[in-house]
Amino acid sequence: MAVAKKTAAEARDTPRFGAKIRTLRRCAGLSQAELAQRLDVSPSYLNLLEHDKRALPAPLLIKLARVLEVDLASFAGDDDARLVHDLLEVFADPLFEEAPLTNTEVREVASASPAAARAVLQLYRAYRGALVATDALSSRLEAGDDAGGASRSSLPSEEVSDLLQQHMNYFPALEERAEQLRREAGLGELDRFGALVRHLARACDVRVEIARSGQPGPALRRFDPRSRVLHLSELLPTRSRLFQLAAQVALIVHADVLDSLGRDPLLTSAESRALARVALANYFAGAVWMPYAEFRRAAEELRYDIDVLGRRFGVGFEQTCHRLTTLRRPTQEGVPFHMVRIDVAGNISKRFSASGIRFARYAGVCPRWNIFSAFQTPNMIRVQVSRMPDGASYFCIARTIQKDSGGYHAQQPVQAIGLGCAVEHAPRLVYADGVDLLNPGLVTPVGVTCRLCERTACEQRALPSLKVPLRVDPNYRGLSLYAPPPDE
Repeated sequence: MAVAKKTAAEARDTPRFGAKIRTLRRCAGLSQAELAQRLDVSPSYLNLLEHDKRALPAPLLIKLARVLEVDLASFAGDDDARLVHDLLEVFADPLFEEAPLTNTEVREVASASPAAARAVLQLYRAYRGALVATDALSSRLEAGDDAGGASRSSLPSEEVSDLLQQHMNYFPALEERAEQLRREAGLGELDRFGALVRHLARACDVRVEIARSGQPGPALRRFDPRSRVLHLSELLPTRSRLFQLAAQVALIVHADVLDSLGRDPLLTSAESRALARVALANYFAGAVWMPYAEFRRAAEELRYDIDVLGRRFGVGFEQTCHRLTTLRRPTQEGVPFHMVRIDVAGNISKRFSASGIRFARYAGVCPRWNIFSAFQTPNMIRVQVSRMPDGASYFCIARTIQKDSGGYHAQQPVQAIGLGCAVEHAPRLVYADGVDLLNPGLVTPVGVTCRLCERTACEQRALPSLKVPLRVDPNYRGLSLYAPPPDE
């Protein structure tokens, strides 16, 4: 019987472990012959595996992980997919227009030499950082300001985002410490703030004071290590006071865990490590007020109704969404969500993806995402079934949030939160009730950035696509300026 050949799509989706095996073998200091001997296979067969000429059987994969003393997760493809996506975005820069690379070529670079691919990303980030620093320096010189203190080439916020993504936004050590604090402080449903204040005084000799507006200064939280006084502004809503109090506990009591996580090589500067401490302290606060097992159980029972979850645990919309993205405990996982926070100018200030969706790192965001339409209907949930150019579909919700820590004269910045998952998980969410997930008429085609999207007939296209040759006919005007004229 003839064996049917794989389709192009099947071949593309087949896991390719060759580069992984080669990299892990070299890290272990083994030759092909030495590793082949330990695996009880021939060197020629191992060579075929390392060049993706043979599929890797599951029993041999398990044996490889044992021989190389690595976790099976080391062979997961998510890191590779992110690497390819980031490279594609880099090569979409107009800088490379004279030497265009195909998607296949970029994937081969990432597969053959992941270390070299990451070096290219690092070099590009430095280039982008240098451009930003040069622009800032030029502006300051034109304004007659001092030109000292040039900007760094690597943004600390980007490095912290990479750290969270690398850990899949799940930190077991912080979860354990949060559970420990709940037990020691006796944090129940009633008087949670008072219980934690008393615990701080008893265990750490720290006194908590509610500061009047503007005293001391405009700070919402300030801890004085000498006087051992923690000031919380009266402008903070109750839920925010709880969050800031628990975050300060992490900084005071659990500095050892924060320091250990902060030594990750992804964090290359003191600024990055300091910002990571803040992010991890906030993670700890979320784990304190939304304990993992109880929160996950409630999320499943309530079908991920964010408003009800927030009221049950006494937290805000954004805090609830962020906690939902951290439910990655092995064997006790929740829905794998992605989350993004954005302002009205399109700046992404928070991003994480466990759903597989990719976010732009170096270019503008696709305006067809429902997170932008959320600004048109403040405080209302917007629902969208979206499809990316690669065919992957996602179910997404979006809603605006507004900072309320200020008085009448204070500006109230508005941001939007986007939360989503792969469309196959949508039935587990209350927001999918009544939505015909299989109806192609309800699907909104979206992309990552204009440069990487091949949908030329898009009325919101701002830049030409790297994937479609630019053909301009002055006598033809399509939905966008960059839509090619129809073939005669």
